[in-house]
Amino acid sequence: MIKVLITGDTHIPTRARKIPKIIEEIIQSNKPYQAVFFTGDLISEKVLRYVKSLSEKVFIVEGNMDYLSFPEKITTKINEINIGLIHGHQVFPRGNIEGLTRIAEEMNVQILINGHTHYAKIVEVTGKHGSKIVLANPGSLTGVWSGGFASMRPSLIIGYFKNREVFLELYELYGTKLETKRYVFTF
Repeated sequence: MIKVLITGDTHIPTRARKIPKIIEEIIQSNKPYQAVFFTGDLISEKVLRYVKSLSEKVFIVEGNMDYLSFPEKITTKINEINIGLIHGHQVFPRGNIEGLTRIAEEMNVQILINGHTHYAKIVEVTGKHGSKIVLANPGSLTGVWSGGFASMRPSLIIGYFKNREVFLELYELYGTKLETKRYVFTF
């Protein structure tokens, strides 16, 4: 089984000082990760070093607030499942399902990881030609505000890939209470 960390939108130090302790404990207790997917807006070199310390394979896209240079989009494969990574500022309004679905189809991916909204959400949609597409937004790792509707809850996703099955665990921190939602997809 392949385990990945899906996260982003830390905005450290501009909007947050650090990753909340409970969230950091989740990240550390689930190591090792075979890959990390980061949706952008990490902002600082310090956060970049931290993210790179979590796995030998790290995928990072440039967020609209990043001054560090990263690609706008990335595609890769895990177990023959095509995965795309974007920040999410490419669609308007923020988090627009139709716009994200269109991007997933253009990228020819079955899973599109996106951020920007600071609102964690995992949803399965049907593409134009009947294909299954999973849109996975880990929200903001630090739970900071955004330019639109944000949950203000620190969150992340841990994903497990076993053959053609994908298990996604969405962790959200509500004050001091951690909630976990689990999703299973077969491709």
